[in-house]
Amino acid sequence: MRAMVVVGHPDPESFGGAIGRAIRDTWADAGIEVAFHDLTAEAFPPLLTPAESRGEPTTDPIVRAHIAELLASDLLAVVHPNCWGAPPAIMKGWIDRVFAPNAAYSFAKGEDVGSPPEGLLGTRAALVINTGNTELAREHAVFGDPLERIWRDCILGFCGVEQLTRRLFGVVATSSQAQRAEWLDEARRLAVEVAG
Repeated sequence: MRAMVVVGHPDPESFGGAIGRAIRDTWADAGIEVAFHDLTAEAFPPLLTPAESRGEPTTDPIVRAHIAELLASDLLAVVHPNCWGAPPAIMKGWIDRVFAPNAAYSFAKGEDVGSPPEGLLGTRAALVINTGNTELAREHAVFGDPLERIWRDCILGFCGVEQLTRRLFGVVATSSQAQRAEWLDEARRLAVEVAG
């Protein structure tokens, strides 16, 4: 079994990085082959090129390698903070470039003419963990938890991934070491369940 773990946080020393490493180590300890990427630490190039924006295949070897790893993955884990109800720029750029047309999805007529997409990913299950500084109840009541819709419907569902487990850990800014340890334990437990 193969897996891909991607962390998208502006600070490589973030708690999100610790979450990503906990998931990576849990899967690796279970004998799963894991490709791990901290996008900021690796200086992933997030800018979509004009050609890529027109649906042409990327020529960037880094992006091509990420696409190949995604296509080969049975499991996917993504960790990033909630930035204005969306992924941060580095993660959004990764999504734009790696969940590419004719790699992660296609259209029956070969082009986007408004027809429903065909998901191309063989990823069996995905785990998305977001960190934030809004109480969970307020996130749902006031903002409607937009990251749930983005990941479930607009990205993973669009590309054919049917099983998604998602959590929002917060409030991170005021959390204690004990609380963070609990969240890391939950991340490990979820990783085991998703790999199930």
